Amino acid sequence: MSTADKMLEGRIALVTGASSGFGEATAVALASHGATVALAARRVERLQALADVIIEGGGNAFPLRLDVTSEEQVRQGTDEVIRRCGRLDILVNNAGVMLLSPVSEAATEDWRRMIEINLLGTMYMTKAALPLMQQGGGGHIVNVASLAGRIANPTAGAYAATKFGVVGFSESVRREVYKNKIRVTVIEPGMAATELGEHITNAAMKANLSDRLASMEPLQPEDIAAAIVYAVTQPPRVNVNEIVIRPTAQER
Repeated sequence: MSTADKMLEGRIALVTGASSGFGEATAVALASHGATVALAARRVERLQALADVIIEGGGNAFPLRLDVTSEEQVRQGTDEVIRRCGRLDILVNNAGVMLLSPVSEAATEDWRRMIEINLLGTMYMTKAALPLMQQGGGGHIVNVASLAGRIANPTAGAYAATKFGVVGFSESVRREVYKNKIRVTVIEPGMAATELGEHITNAAMKANLSDRLASMEPLQPEDIAAAIVYAVTQPPRVNVNEIVIRPTAQER
């Protein structure tokens, strides 16, 4: 990789949900452009394997065991980034689950889990990161929402509620901190090939999602990573507020 490609040289990034899917691909992409990446998730063995791959490729990364639903772990995680790196420039709030079900059949524990991870986790991480970015003179928060954060489809009621929440929260934060030179971007992917569907507890919904994915060429994690890299490498005067990404074959 040429020096010209190192657009993020010297920048410190923290990516949640980095053990697979969008988070893993984003961590690799940020590191390839020169950022030092804190790889945050609960599955630390996967994080270590990913860190090893990034380091072997000439990048910088380290694992950070972190459950975004725990305010204590969030604080400890961001403190560790500061201890090791001295600053935090980029936060990618990617950790999330998608537990689809008709409302009348839903396990309310699934609702609680989505609210805690998708919405509260994003809020906890943002709260912890903002003072660090303000002290550092600026930063960039990227929140991975979903197309379900603008179009609420049947059987995705609670999931859509969390993602609409992420979109609204992101805009409010942007308006609070833009004068601190902190940018906020929301990424809203459509159908994508990740492990999200594996966690669905409703068998019919799980099969339906699998059939939908098989009916088209879905987005790949690298597509979302590329969008995130685009957003965070714009000139300081440019804040890419929102990117909606659908597979070409997806109508709605």
